[in-house]
Amino acid sequence: MSKKTVKFGLVGAGTIGKGVVDLYKRNGNLINKNLDFNISLEKVADRDQERLQALDLEAAKLTTDAADIIDNPDIDIVIELIGGIEPARSFIARALENGKHVVTANKDMMARHGQDLIDLARENTVNLFYEASVGGAIPLIRPLKHNLIADRISRVLGIVNGTTNYIFTHMAQDNLSLDKALSEAQRLGFAESDPTNDVEGLDAAYKLVIMAQLAFGKKAEFDQVYIEGINGVTYEDISYAREIGYTIKLLAIGEDLPEGLALRVHPALVPLEHPLASVLNELNAVFIESEAAKELMFYGPGAGAMPTATAILSDVVEAARCIQGNISNGVVEKKLEETGFVPIGATEARFYLRFLVEDRAGVFASLANAFADERVSLDMIIQKRSVGDLAEVVLVTHAVKEEAFQRALSKVTEISAIKPDPSVIRLLN
Repeated sequence: MSKKTVKFGLVGAGTIGKGVVDLYKRNGNLINKNLDFNISLEKVADRDQERLQALDLEAAKLTTDAADIIDNPDIDIVIELIGGIEPARSFIARALENGKHVVTANKDMMARHGQDLIDLARENTVNLFYEASVGGAIPLIRPLKHNLIADRISRVLGIVNGTTNYIFTHMAQDNLSLDKALSEAQRLGFAESDPTNDVEGLDAAYKLVIMAQLAFGKKAEFDQVYIEGINGVTYEDISYAREIGYTIKLLAIGEDLPEGLALRVHPALVPLEHPLASVLNELNAVFIESEAAKELMFYGPGAGAMPTATAILSDVVEAARCIQGNISNGVVEKKLEETGFVPIGATEARFYLRFLVEDRAGVFASLANAFADERVSLDMIIQKRSVGDLAEVVLVTHAVKEEAFQRALSKVTEISAIKPDPSVIRLLN
């Protein structure tokens, strides 16, 4: 039965939650003008009274108890914005069991438990919406679910973490070290005080799992994602990459191969002519390669209160339309197949390698022999500069299996004239 007014409640009044409230207060009339019914913010829950007071809503709309929303029969849609796994998962499950549609931006939980919650939504003839979990304001989940359902996607490449993209942009533009660029990102609010999830690649890996399942229709598992953070990348690497026609990005890469899914997050040298190379600062982009549409890129603000709020309120409207249209089987998700996973060692890439060597005769011959033993072919060898009796060398390989390269690298680092801890970065191919 349709309603004149569809009511929603919000659990979690942090930065994103406040953005949702502010955007609704600013544009609620615009939203309702474009509909033949109204949506109304009924209540906001947060344990922090100061956060609630900062929303500038009437007292009757504020509560410190999430149950006042989750178990409230007058509320049709629940927005979950507390983040993390628990109690978010339990709150969402209870809301679905209570027959409420749920909207979330929780990438961690959707990556680890999304399929179980989607199944629970289906059992209770409601839906779980999560457009804001990947890419903030960028329309991505709906295109993967709907617009590309008739196409066969082979690869997804994503710059899906604004913090690391800001860091790499300003290391390149301002000649900064990684630590200084990170401090600047924190000062401007583009990085958290604890940036671990960002710089270690975990944030991007959660988003990759969500994208891969939608793109390939196969069950992706977070524990099967190879993850490498950005801490090993230096300004010298960025400078040398630019000299040979590349920039460095933290990429989330998913490929649907005959052997299974290959899922990885790591820094990569991206050719300057590739569309992802021009994505700067805190912006995000996802590049899709498919059989019919060929190449597509989705680009825009991937985080932030107001951009993310647009995606959340869009999902609220979608949920409200399901209610108005009496859609009781509105869960639109691909049927996920079981799949194997391709380990990083079995994938193929080109490699950039930078290291210091003793500047004496015979070193390059030993180096060449170590690579030749594993059939690793070198595309270029550049001696950059000498510091005392040490020379800095940059190598780029041709495409090679990861496991073969790693064996060669082990032999290289055993050469006494080569200093430890070389810089190794894969090239996007």
